[in-house]
Amino acid sequence: MRRAAALLVSTVLLLAAAPAPVPRWDAPGAGNPLLPGYFADPSIVRDRGRWYVFATIDPWGDDRLGLWTSDNGRDWRFSMPDWPTKAAATSPTSGDSKVWAPSVVKAGNGRWYMYVSVGSEVWVGTAPSPAGPWRDANGGRPLIAKGFAPAYHMIDAEAFIDDDGQAYLYWGSGWNWTNGHCFAVKLKPDMVTFDGAPRDVTPPGYFEAPFMVKQGSRYLLTYSDGKTTEDTYKVRYAVGDTPFGPFREGANSPILSTDAKRGVVSPGHHAIFRSHGRSYILYHRQGLPFSPSGDQVLRQVAVDPLTIRDDGRIDRVAPGHSAAVAGFGPHRTVGLRWRAGGQGRDALHGPERAADDNYATAWAPASNAPLLVADMGRVRRVSGSAVRMAFAHRNYALSVDASQDAKTWRTVATLPAASGSPIELRHPVTARYLRLRVPSDAAVWEWTLR
Repeated sequence: MRRAAALLVSTVLLLAAAPAPVPRWDAPGAGNPLLPGYFADPSIVRDRGRWYVFATIDPWGDDRLGLWTSDNGRDWRFSMPDWPTKAAATSPTSGDSKVWAPSVVKAGNGRWYMYVSVGSEVWVGTAPSPAGPWRDANGGRPLIAKGFAPAYHMIDAEAFIDDDGQAYLYWGSGWNWTNGHCFAVKLKPDMVTFDGAPRDVTPPGYFEAPFMVKQGSRYLLTYSDGKTTEDTYKVRYAVGDTPFGPFREGANSPILSTDAKRGVVSPGHHAIFRSHGRSYILYHRQGLPFSPSGDQVLRQVAVDPLTIRDDGRIDRVAPGHSAAVAGFGPHRTVGLRWRAGGQGRDALHGPERAADDNYATAWAPASNAPLLVADMGRVRRVSGSAVRMAFAHRNYALSVDASQDAKTWRTVATLPAASGSPIELRHPVTARYLRLRVPSDAAVWEWTLR
């Protein structure tokens, strides 16, 4: 009896010591990525009960920004603000770079301000709410022109408002993935005019994407270094006694790095926000499966808890796939359950991926069979579809067919050129089977039936 008890105790101890299984990035129901699509450089704010995420559209930006809105932090809807655009925010020195890296804040005057990179210059806009309408706030000129410091990249501007209401702006990067520099300046109450000369406040290991937070009397400048197209991109932080530093690198820096075992590659260019009294880091990481080709990059937005200690120390982040944020809904709103049929491009992009409630995985059809079949198990009433395509800003020709027996089909909805996320198709019909037709080069994150 004693021997059996000893064996039981030792077995329990072994089980307790065993490492926890690593969560799979392609498992059904994952909360990360937070958004369905390829986006980077996120900025997040909350206004009147609604969440707003502004972000760069991948690959490498677009002529407009992406804006995602949600009332529950789980179900997000895509749009593109009327400002900034590449056409409206350009100067003789701006170059051909696209619209990147928005930072959105609410100022003491009650208005909202956006600092955004367009053509390697920083522009500023304003709006009465995050929903817009957004308009240029600096007379059609860049706030920070390329010529301010030609040896460095004038991008990634981020505003910070101190406890006393004083606003500051931080920005700067390097060329060719090296020699990043960070500049900072105090802003006047109009949020546009500089109050004094900009200063070089570059902390150790800095490349780009500054984001300032304050803990007690300490100023924590967080930022990225490395190369986003590889697995070296990461988030560091430095501590200073004033908004201008001088800054010394934090004890646990870097706080967010590649974790290949967890399926997290090249995390960075982040924002820090609070929800229900807790801190979180919103950031982009490489879309999976990670297979870079040259400088092509497809990134996705994720969120994880962040702990900032009273002494200004930031704990290292354990990046994951749950996206568990206090105040966000426990899960996305889902529709009718269905079993997938059809062909996928390969095993990783099979038809079941369009029904796994995971924005890291997508159905990509075989080139000769761009058809996805939903079997609902029995004949039932379906009012419509919500389709989340791979690229929310692109146009797609979509149609839905219905059948009782998967042999005889009739078309119940057609959209010749639709964009957005989700794309809504209305088709009140009673059927057991539905069939989604997409372009042969398209992919679908999720197909939700209502």
